[in-house]
Amino acid sequence: MQTTDYLSWLSRCAPTTWWHDSADPAEIDAALERGAVGVTTNPVLVPQALRKNADRWGDEIAKAVREAGDARSKAESLTRIAVTHAASRLRPVFDRTHGESGYVCAQVDPSLAGSRDAMERMGRRFAAWAPNVAVKLPVTAAGLDVLERLSADGITVTATVSFTVAQAVAVAERFERARAARGARGGDGKCFAVLMVGRLDDYLRDAWSDAQAGITEEEIRQAGLAVAKEAHAIFQRKGCRAKLMIAAFRQTRQVAEMCGADAVLSIHPRYQSLLLEQPMERVSGVAREIDPAVMRRLRERPEFISAFDADGIPPAGFYGYGLAQRTLAQFTDGGWKLLEGFDASRPGA
Repeated sequence: MQTTDYLSWLSRCAPTTWWHDSADPAEIDAALERGAVGVTTNPVLVPQALRKNADRWGDEIAKAVREAGDARSKAESLTRIAVTHAASRLRPVFDRTHGESGYVCAQVDPSLAGSRDAMERMGRRFAAWAPNVAVKLPVTAAGLDVLERLSADGITVTATVSFTVAQAVAVAERFERARAARGARGGDGKCFAVLMVGRLDDYLRDAWSDAQAGITEEEIRQAGLAVAKEAHAIFQRKGCRAKLMIAAFRQTRQVAEMCGADAVLSIHPRYQSLLLEQPMERVSGVAREIDPAVMRRLRERPEFISAFDADGIPPAGFYGYGLAQRTLAQFTDGGWKLLEGFDASRPGA
């Protein structure tokens, strides 16, 4: 008889760890009880948390809106409220693990994805909020440059808006360069390289439907997983010190198949609930290979090759990648702009 829920079991499935994907305090507390060791936020999750906690954070919200000099500074100040509250909840984990875990992500304005200096200034401000803030940057050519600069100064970073093996490998390589540049200057910031596997599946589904490619739903649902497994194998083979973070799950199978990986799994509360409700096998799945017949079908499509091959997209093409543009637009229009227009008199609206 199984006496431990799946998430609690997963937290002991070394070397895999899992992070909670929301900024809501009650949800964070519940996740911590089940073994979560970090929190991911983004510009969409932050306004959701602010509205849900309008009564609890009302004075802070009103002050942030009142004192903001412009729309962007207001959005930044509101982000700080959600992030620092999460950071305080994660601080015991950060202290207990001596900085190995216990981070909360703070994502820079997604509309700045091509602006190096603006992202760097914002990232340095975010890093000063708490010692366990991980500055979240997009994996564009500009974002990689900023990642390297911040990492060289010992600032922990999370590389997001990332869907391909090429992006994950580029993040790992830049982090190694930053570590070499840092040398004896001190500071041992971490680097988390995100792969948004469910968003990749969504994108490929749309692209293949448009092209009438004849790829089945079962094959589509293994595409992002194949990319994650390939990136993990490369990271292991190369001994990369950046840590993979598998995110944007669309099915519990993706979680089970990455269990046992030397990676972080970022799990939204919706999928946490499913993992607790469904019967889940307590085994490591990362070594299981994707069905060779499925891989042959996927590799017939150039869109999959771009995502799967380590040189499938050059860094200069990261910003213009269709899925990157779609995600940046969603983070901007469905998140950051909501923060810029946030009404303190109607925070719960």
